[in-house]
Amino acid sequence: AREGIPFILIGIGLTCVFLILDLLVLAIPLAVLTSFIIFFFRDPERNLVNSEKAVLTPADGKIIAIERLTNGDNRFPDTAVKLSIFMSVFNAHINRIPVGGRISQLTYHPGKFFSANLDKASLHNENNMVLLETDNREKIVFVQVAGLIARRIVCWVKAGDYVKTGQRFGLIRFGSRLEVYLPPDSTITVRKGEKVKAGQTIIGYLR
Repeated sequence: AREGIPFILIGIGLTCVFLILDLLVLAIPLAVLTSFIIFFFRDPERNLVNSEKAVLTPADGKIIAIERLTNGDNRFPDTAVKLSIFMSVFNAHINRIPVGGRISQLTYHPGKFFSANLDKASLHNENNMVLLETDNREKIVFVQVAGLIARRIVCWVKAGDYVKTGQRFGLIRFGSRLEVYLPPDSTITVRKGEKVKAGQTIIGYLR
């Protein structure tokens, strides 16, 4: 991803300087760190799943919670099914649109930086909420949640944009969480603990 280019160039540049100065004790660890940054910011191509009414996972990672909300929560006031996906630092962090439609609203909330796999991260961490309306006027919400290390949420879409299923829409740096709110009558096809891949794994079907 292009957001990683400054970090990569700095890492490569400093590594070269330390090698020229014969400071291997600094060059080797920095080279390893730069390699990890390149790995973290990778943006793999995906064979996108195209299935009618399917909702794709917007992030690589692991399903850490599936909740049925009868009265909504602090982000989404309506009845919904909420799925939480934890992205470790070893996952690709490119986020993808779960289902096609028009972006109705974007809401950024500053917050804390608890570890993204904790329940309180969902409530208190820095986050960016995206409200999407499908062609059938169903409302889908997905939320980028910063983690312990991640202190920069990147979102490339804006209100009014029409987006396609599987389209890249952003990323979160260095370990984070993504949450999806689906209509209550959606059929969920994943289970807690399951590993998922953005743009490929179907997490549910709309009615």
